[in-house]
Amino acid sequence: MLFARNVSPWIYRTLSLPPTLGIWRRLASSSPASRFPPNIPKLETPEDNATAREWIATFKTSIAIPRNDVELSFSRSSGPGGQNVNKVNTKATLRLFKKSPWIPVWAKDALKKSPAYVSSSDSILLTSTVHRTQAENVQECLSKLHSVILSAAESCLVNEPSQEQRARVRRLEKAEKARRRLEKEKRSSVKRSRKSGWD
Repeated sequence: MLFARNVSPWIYRTLSLPPTLGIWRRLASSSPASRFPPNIPKLETPEDNATAREWIATFKTSIAIPRNDVELSFSRSSGPGGQNVNKVNTKATLRLFKKSPWIPVWAKDALKKSPAYVSSSDSILLTSTVHRTQAENVQECLSKLHSVILSAAESCLVNEPSQEQRARVRRLEKAEKARRRLEKEKRSSVKRSRKSGWD
C-alpha cells in the first residue's frame, strides 16, 4: 500500500488523489528485480546504449519506485492548510542513497550535478509541502525522484548519428580528400617546374 500503515481506512476512502498519481498505482507486472536498471558502468557501446534506452523507456511509462525503498520523514509544513499546518506533520522529506539499486550505475556521476544531490551523505534529498496531506506530499516526492533519476539516466545516453548525418560526414570526408589531393598535385607541379628551369 502506498500510504502510511497508521492512517485510518476512513482516510483511504475519503482522500481523492490527483489523476497524475495513476502511474504510482501501475507498478510493473514483472518481477521487482527486472524493474531495476541494468548493471552497465558506462554507456560505451551501441549495445549498452540500446539496453539503457530500453530500460529508460520502461521506467518512464510503467515503473514506479515503491515508498518502502526510500527513507521518509515528516515535519510541520509551511504550505497550504491554514491552521492545520500547525497540528499535522504534512511536510514530506525523501532521501535515497546513491548505492540504491534504483539509481543506474552509468548515471551516478550525472546525479552529482543535480540540485537534489547531497554530497555529505551521498544521497538524493527531496521535500514537498505543496499538498495539504502527508500522503499526497509523499507521492509528490516520489514523482520528483522519478524525474531526477530519469533525467540523469537520459543525460548519459550517447546519441547515435542518423543516416543523413553519416552520409553528410562521408561527403565532407570525400571532399576533404579530393582537396588535399589537388593541393599535393599542385605542389608537385610547382616543384617539377622549378627543376626543369635549372636544366
